[in-house]
Amino acid sequence: MKKVIVIGGGPAGYPAALKAASLGAAVTLIEKNKLGGVCLNCGCIPSKSLLDAAHRFEQAHGLSSLGNEHAASAAEALFASRDWSKIQARQQAATAKLIQGISFLLKKANVTVITGEASFVNENTVSVKTSNGAEQLTADGIILATGTEAFYPPPFDALKGQIYDNSTFFGMKELPHSLAIIGGGVIGCEMADCMQALGVEVHLIEMQPRLLPLEDENASRVLTQSFTKRGIFLHTGVQATAARKTDSGFEMVLSNGENIHAEAVLAAIGRSANLTDLKLENIGVCWTRKGVEVNPQTLQLKGNIYAAGDVTGLLQLAHAATRQGEVAASNLCGVSAVYHNDRVPRAVYTTPEIASIGLSRAQAQQEGLAVRAQKAFFLANGRAVAQNQTEGYVEWLSDSQTGKLLGATFVGAQAAELIHVAAVALEAEFTVTQLKQIIFAHPTLSESIREAVER
Repeated sequence: MKKVIVIGGGPAGYPAALKAASLGAAVTLIEKNKLGGVCLNCGCIPSKSLLDAAHRFEQAHGLSSLGNEHAASAAEALFASRDWSKIQARQQAATAKLIQGISFLLKKANVTVITGEASFVNENTVSVKTSNGAEQLTADGIILATGTEAFYPPPFDALKGQIYDNSTFFGMKELPHSLAIIGGGVIGCEMADCMQALGVEVHLIEMQPRLLPLEDENASRVLTQSFTKRGIFLHTGVQATAARKTDSGFEMVLSNGENIHAEAVLAAIGRSANLTDLKLENIGVCWTRKGVEVNPQTLQLKGNIYAAGDVTGLLQLAHAATRQGEVAASNLCGVSAVYHNDRVPRAVYTTPEIASIGLSRAQAQQEGLAVRAQKAFFLANGRAVAQNQTEGYVEWLSDSQTGKLLGATFVGAQAAELIHVAAVALEAEFTVTQLKQIIFAHPTLSESIREAVER
């Protein structure tokens, strides 16, 4: 029986452990903190719980237009009654339930879980520090899935411990009156959306010219318009040159000379790997802030050592990490598997939601492809009009010569769910003609998927 060690119990590590166990391996999983990693404990799940709560209060405001003269005051009273401690308790309960589920699955699969900190002795031996001391474990193969940590560039590195990052934000004791979010990427935009909906004054600072710089420019424009309309203060194309703690919060000076004061600050500038304690030099592996370099399809790092998740630098998404963990475990256990980074859907859970997969226009142009773009707006979609959710669009990119679908961007209600139709279409290597043959129920938002390619 092959002995496998998995270092890290997050969205890459525990699926890797389960996959290896299902293939007959004796698996030991080492996690220094909590099972579930960043995603479950201070990322994907807590943030979506908070966003759901915030959007529910936002929807209550919208109901006032459908009621009598007392509806508006009732909606205001409901909003005023929001209880941050109960909102937090709800997301903490969701997290605890899911962690319990992971523990059950690992136990059922006979995976040995050790709480401790691992480091490499050699390519087949790992040293583990636990509360009871240190021990050495040997294995036929090792999967590295240690994830990343919040990144604090200057001047915010001097304020670490005083300002929030995603690992501390969800433990916030009370809602601040004002919040400055540093970074207009996915985390920054989602938390700006959430906090504004809960009544917090939000300043969102992004050094790039636009929000979500890695997403489609048109999608970024729609979100920018929505945020501006809702009263979120956007500061794009600038960066903080100075930041200091004050008696009433924090004061920042932007590169355009503007001063911003906020009661609290959230650093959402990105994540970086810190692999110092793993002693990768003992196995002849170098690493950078981006992580380690693996074979992007097999996830092999060196010999019988594989890596998965954020530590690979391929794509910092939980579902990408899960697939990587499964592929790494399969290959380590002798079952050939391939990971495709370009087939991973991406989603931003703001209002409106943004989701995409495959090539963007910019990427297609960089590859020299002749691309055809086809778009349908939710303004013309029956379901969207009926439920007053007309913001956004569906756009497909295809090869203008062969008609093969290359990528898609969805902006609007339920985009994060609808994108999976595009994921299946790309996996099946559909053409525009084949997609036109699919029958979608009417009236649904999904109809826009076909309506786009009929234009």
